[in-house]
Amino acid sequence: MFRALSSTTVRWRPLEGEGLEHLTLRPLNASFGAAIRAESVLIGERGAAAYGLHYRIDCDAWRVTSFTIDTTDGRSLHLLSDGNGHWRKADGTPLPLFDGCIDIDLAGTPFTNTLPIRRLNLVRQSGTAKLKMLYVPFDSFEPTVDGQHYTCIDDGKLYHYEAEDRSFAADLPVDEDGLVVDYPTLFQRLSPETI
Repeated sequence: MFRALSSTTVRWRPLEGEGLEHLTLRPLNASFGAAIRAESVLIGERGAAAYGLHYRIDCDAWRVTSFTIDTTDGRSLHLLSDGNGHWRKADGTPLPLFDGCIDIDLAGTPFTNTLPIRRLNLVRQSGTAKLKMLYVPFDSFEPTVDGQHYTCIDDGKLYHYEAEDRSFAADLPVDEDGLVVDYPTLFQRLSPETI
């Protein structure tokens, strides 16, 4: 349904406030599976607080195996996963609170919507996938568990996202890589000519 991943770079801007994300997604050489790395530089604001950060997400077959967030004000978060929903800190300390969370959601980027969309390969006949996400807000950077639902509306082209508590929903058009093209009320993808 989606094309095989090659190195690609995209940018998004928030629809409210100032900000910009510059993301590079590329395959990694690996002895097994389809390993990818997403690296991004992101500036933005949450409420009245501005932030700047770099994140890196490593995946195997679109299952997150590690992610790191480093902020310009010196905060850092680095977590590891076995790809099956078992998380630990970089020092090996288990994090059972996040058991069952295969995907992550980083608050200030539309990229993390790609992770469950690509991993699950949802089609219209799949119904709704109800997921537990390891969610990282960009104000506190304290991870929590967040329930999210994904439903395919048009195979490989359009997906419905809904928060489990029904506080937010959006239809997300994606490109041939599964990357969000438009995120109503939150983000807009910039055209390649502007990159």
